[in-house]
Amino acid sequence: MSRKTIINALVLSIAILSAIASSIGILSNKNEGPGNIISVRGEKVILYGKGVYHHMSAQVAPQGIAQDYVTLFIAIPLLIISLLLNNKGSVRGKILLAGTLGYFLVTYLFFTMMAMYNQLFLLWVVNLALSFYGFILVFTSLNNDEVSFQKELPVKFIGGFLMFCALAITFLWLSVIIPPFLNNSIPAAVEHYTTLVVQALDLSILLPASFISGWLLFTRKSYGYIIAPVYTVFLSILMLALTAKIIAMGILGYNIIPVVYIISTFTIVTIVCLVIVVLKLNNKNYHEITRAF
Repeated sequence: MSRKTIINALVLSIAILSAIASSIGILSNKNEGPGNIISVRGEKVILYGKGVYHHMSAQVAPQGIAQDYVTLFIAIPLLIISLLLNNKGSVRGKILLAGTLGYFLVTYLFFTMMAMYNQLFLLWVVNLALSFYGFILVFTSLNNDEVSFQKELPVKFIGGFLMFCALAITFLWLSVIIPPFLNNSIPAAVEHYTTLVVQALDLSILLPASFISGWLLFTRKSYGYIIAPVYTVFLSILMLALTAKIIAMGILGYNIIPVVYIISTFTIVTIVCLVIVVLKLNNKNYHEITRAF
């Protein structure tokens, strides 16, 4: 079985299963109760109480639903489009596919590690496995011979932003973690969950990856021209999901100022970087592919 066949099977399976999982997350609203609990740390936690996310807190569950919307209406269509482009031999398609698979990988890593156990658990696990192996297959197929850019690619701007973004979010998470640590208390964000899963994965994996990819591109290292574009695709979708989460919190009446302005700005700049990367990529098949669509 060829690599292309395997990738097609993996991606189509991810699209179908993610559509099912996201739709259930959005549409399920059965009142499960109870409204609140006392955590093992003795703190009162208000539960969402509805649908498959009923055991999650009232602050976190709406964020999961907001991400389900982004996955269903943005990430899945982009996944299919990038697969079609990749099958046509488009380098742009391959980079878009790798970055989008990275989004699904991280999304279902977060869901399986943080979300309270529910009926979607096996779907999340399968999607995590499919996106992991799909990402590995697509990413490892990229090479410097096929990935090339026009000379005017603003590597300082894109690479600098990826590094700045990594440092800014690192300091944000440290501001959440360090004060309670010094006071020998528990961060409020832990609620009734086991630990700060998002912060742990960000600080250990995603933010270092952002900084390293930015640095490699900033210094014009050859591998930076592969890693940074893929990370930019991934980050663009993830930032859209984060923006959707913040807006969902605002709709529920939580104070989202000034974070909504900060994250929205980061999202816009990330998408600008993505557009620049896509337009500056040298791709001999690009015009032929667009005509086919």
